[in-house]
Amino acid sequence: MTAVPAWICPNWPAPPRVHAAMTTRAGGVSRGSYASLNLATHVGDDAADVAENRRRLRAALALPTEPAWLEQAHGTGVAVLPAAVAGAADAAVSFAPGSVCAVLVADCLPVFLASHDGDRVGIAHAGWRGLAIGVVEAVIAALDCDPARLMAWLGPSIGPSVFEVGDDVRDAFLAGDRGSAAAFRPGREGRWLADLPALARRRLAAAGVGAAYGGDLCTLSDPARFYSYRRDGVTGRMAALAWLA
Repeated sequence: MTAVPAWICPNWPAPPRVHAAMTTRAGGVSRGSYASLNLATHVGDDAADVAENRRRLRAALALPTEPAWLEQAHGTGVAVLPAAVAGAADAAVSFAPGSVCAVLVADCLPVFLASHDGDRVGIAHAGWRGLAIGVVEAVIAALDCDPARLMAWLGPSIGPSVFEVGDDVRDAFLAGDRGSAAAFRPGREGRWLADLPALARRRLAAAGVGAAYGGDLCTLSDPARFYSYRRDGVTGRMAALAWLA
C-alpha cells in the first residue's frame, strides 16, 4: 500500500478560498537520514526519490500546479507569483488561483499570511537571519494591502526551550527592537535560549498584523514528525504551502 503524505492544516480563521498546509516527514519514499517525505533537492537526497515525493504531495493535496520552489538564501527576496522565480527568494505571494507559494524548512519558522477576505496569500521562510533583517516585513509589503487586513499562522520551528544561540543572534534583534530581549532567556554560560515564534509575533505586530496563530510546534523535539537540521545535520526538508482556490 502506497504511503500518503501527512500534513498539518493551520488552525486559523482563514476564509474558504485560502488553502494552506505544512508537511511532516511522513508519507514519502526517501530513505536513511531523509526518510521519508523529503521535498528538497539540495540536501543530498536521491533526485528520483524527491521527484516522487513531490508528485505524491501534489496528488494528496490536489494542488492546482507544481509549487513554486524557491532558491532560499536566508534573505528578504519575495517572489510574486505567477511570474517565474528568478534568483534567490525566501518568500512568495499570490493574488489569484493557480499558483502555489512554498518554502522549505527544517527548524526555520514558516510564516503563513492571508487576507481576511481571501484575496491574497503569502508565505515566508523565517530563520533567525531572515527574521532579523526583515523577511516578514518584506512579504507583508509584497502583499500590498493594509496589514490590519492580514492574519498569520506560525508553523513548526525549533522551539524556545532548545534553540540555543550566542550573543550575536540576540544583538541582531536588539539592535532594532530593544523589547525583543523578552524573547531571550539565559541558557548555558554565555548562551541564550531564543523564542523564534515570539520574535516573529513582535515583527508581525509592529508591522500592523494583529492576528497571529500557531507557533507551538517544535521541530527539534519531535523527530517522529519533523526534520530538524539542528538535531540531525544531514536531513530532509518539509514544505509550507499556501494557495488560493
